[in-house]
Amino acid sequence: MKFRFRNFNDSIFGVLMRSSWWISAAIALVFILGSISALPKEYWAVGVFGSIPFVVISLIAAWRQLRRPSASQVETVAAAAAIMPWSAFAGALQAGFERDGCQVERLSSGGADFALTKGGHVALVCAKRWKAARTGVEPLRQLQAAREKRGAREAIYVVLGEVSPTAVDYATKNNISFMTAPELAKVLRGT
Repeated sequence: MKFRFRNFNDSIFGVLMRSSWWISAAIALVFILGSISALPKEYWAVGVFGSIPFVVISLIAAWRQLRRPSASQVETVAAAAAIMPWSAFAGALQAGFERDGCQVERLSSGGADFALTKGGHVALVCAKRWKAARTGVEPLRQLQAAREKRGAREAIYVVLGEVSPTAVDYATKNNISFMTAPELAKVLRGT
């Protein structure tokens, strides 16, 4: 018999990491109050110790949520990026990537616009079609071809519009990630 471990993202802890911080804090509080009300005084510590994982998850989730841009910030950055010309958008992206500790090389060949290097790993970024209303498979194929040619570990496609279902399938099969408005707001913060 083989044991299968569930993916962390499907576990209760994975779900709580993606939820609001106060949900984990509320579960921890229920553990504490439940142990105090249901257990004899000498066993209260057992219930309190049971709440520790939920307290830790609450703190991690709160830290992540504090660092994440708000919905209004995401909207503002997306609206500003949508009206930028390519030269300004490319400059802002490059500055954001460099601020995040990446070495940035601008590429003129098709398929990718930037090569990011950090910690010995290379990622290719395609950003020139960020304003497209709908993204299909073809630009992703070009990005994948550039990735294979350069031997890059990651491929990132910057998009503000809609992505077709076939493009999502292709990206999933080829491990291409999308940088959408929330991720773009993190990169372009302060620009």
